Amino acid sequence: MAGVKSSEYTSKSIDVLEGLEAVRVRPGMYIGDTSAKGLHHILWEIVDNSIDEVANGHGNKIDIVIHSDDSVSVTDNGRGIPVDIHEKLKVPAVELVFTKLHSGAKFGGDESYNYSGGLHGVGSAVTNALSRWLDVTVYRGGHSHTMKFHSPEVAGKVRSGIKKSNLTVIDCAKNKRGTKVDFMPDDRVFGRNRLSFDTINKRIRELAFLNNTLTISLTDERMDMDLFGVKTASYNFKGGLVDFVLYQNDSKKSVYEEPIYFEGKIDKLAVKIAMQHTDSSESISSFVNNIPTSEGGVHEMSMKLGISRAMNDFAKANGLLKEKDVLTGDDFRDGLTVVMLLNMIDPEFEGQTKAKLSNAWIKKPVEEMVYNGMSDSLKKLSKPVLVSIYNKALLAKKERERLQDSKDVNKQLREISNNKLIGKLSPCIGKNASRNEIFIVEGDSAGGSAKSGRDRNFQAILPLKGKPLNVEKAKLDRALDNEEIRTIISALGTGVHKKFNIDSLKYNKVIILADADQDGAHIRAILLTFFYRYMRELITEGHVYIGMPPLYKVENKGKIHYVYDDIKLEELLEDMSGKKTLQRYKGLGEMNPEQLWETTLNPENRALVKVVVGDNVDADKLITTLMGDNANARKEYINTYANFNKTDNFDEIGG
Repeated sequence: MAGVKSSEYTSKSIDVLEGLEAVRVRPGMYIGDTSAKGLHHILWEIVDNSIDEVANGHGNKIDIVIHSDDSVSVTDNGRGIPVDIHEKLKVPAVELVFTKLHSGAKFGGDESYNYSGGLHGVGSAVTNALSRWLDVTVYRGGHSHTMKFHSPEVAGKVRSGIKKSNLTVIDCAKNKRGTKVDFMPDDRVFGRNRLSFDTINKRIRELAFLNNTLTISLTDERMDMDLFGVKTASYNFKGGLVDFVLYQNDSKKSVYEEPIYFEGKIDKLAVKIAMQHTDSSESISSFVNNIPTSEGGVHEMSMKLGISRAMNDFAKANGLLKEKDVLTGDDFRDGLTVVMLLNMIDPEFEGQTKAKLSNAWIKKPVEEMVYNGMSDSLKKLSKPVLVSIYNKALLAKKERERLQDSKDVNKQLREISNNKLIGKLSPCIGKNASRNEIFIVEGDSAGGSAKSGRDRNFQAILPLKGKPLNVEKAKLDRALDNEEIRTIISALGTGVHKKFNIDSLKYNKVIILADADQDGAHIRAILLTFFYRYMRELITEGHVYIGMPPLYKVENKGKIHYVYDDIKLEELLEDMSGKKTLQRYKGLGEMNPEQLWETTLNPENRALVKVVVGDNVDADKLITTLMGDNANARKEYINTYANFNKTDNFDEIGG
């Protein structure tokens, strides 16, 4: 600080951030970051409040509208935020909700909410703090109550989420109730990031599955985001979790037609589960108070134990298994799609992302509820369905034992770990794994340019000589027979499947670099499928990236511009005058080493997409659609979504 020596530490060194200023100064502490993900977070904080009303039986309708100016409205028909004067603080309760952190009825023992996703009490206030303006309208007690907030700049400093107008009250229809929140995300915080229709659409569809009384809609009025005009979506799934399972399995072949469903309740702990066996991989999607727990936790572990106990006990009691057939939980869950919703008071999550539940006390009651529910469900199934379920488990047992006892598999794993990759991998010189990165490059030609253009101090290059095996359609031993798969496993150093160890990873970044065409997209899909099925922690721990090569090179007035998609090209050409030279890159191999370094390898200039699994449901469904046997589903998805260089999805520019 100017005028204060670094050795001085007095009261002048202490800053006090008032109101919501702390959120503005350190937004990452409250919403993770200020990227597109953080922008969506401030919307979820408002939506989750409306969902909590639905989950507790006080509403059944939520409408989200993205307006043409990028502002957002969220309207529900819940009870409406309280507007009476707070006894201690002498201000309307609704004002506290939007201006005070850690205010709300969701903690402290209040009976207003049995189940809530927003337990930290910062949601609405954080959204207000990170918006240019926010208006709230409460329909309650036959009246409409309105209050306005804004974040003006005063003397060069932004004052976050301060009151712009006092609470005003007017008459309205007596039978109208609920809350409407309008807000404008602050571009001074989020820059050019914009809300994504697809991202919001996926989440509200999920919420509709989890809350079968809910009708939730999304309207996007931004004409510039869609050539076909206003986009809308609306969901109501009366089948709830059963519909959710059927949705996940629509590209898979199910073992039996109707999913199994049961629920249980002990005090204020309630569980709902739907499941169905398929010919694909196991898929478990768990939620706590509507929050996706992608990393599982105590509830998932208890659910697995309850299912295994019930199926073993039922088999013994009904002669479905021989004495020698000892089945594990993995055997019973082979090909099983499960959706689990746990509602509870005071859930505790590991980490800021709420991805893993840690309440140890729920272990026994959840296991008992699942055991009882599964046992009752098995009693109601027909003999053919029961036979198909247990036969599938027996086949899984045999396959598991075959792989465990297979000398070929064990030999393959030993050979892979000892493979020196001479002539295949161009390693980097540096030994610091936290800095090093490896490019998995499509083709020898591009691999040669990458080897010559890279910084060998920290960048390794692994060219692929052919397409790796699609592991979605193959067992582990077949995957280990594939030369490209073996090479990748050996290069990364982590082992694979049950013997995978993230601590042995040799590179902090694993970057897939393929052409921006259909063949390149297929290779990316194959590699991501392999990582997701057999090295999932690579993705969940944030080590996998997609390198984005440019599509065009434009020369104008002695300057060279590299362009990554058609929209940016059109914008660039419109802004240019004089003679222009345009080159369309058909593949990575067309770039010389210097160009590849400048556009795709150099951390200062390159564009990377970080691969994340924000939702296990969508990840599993996407892999099944793209890599499974349903050709029609795959064709429909590619025709709808294929865009090989979509810069709106870049998670990192540089880095």
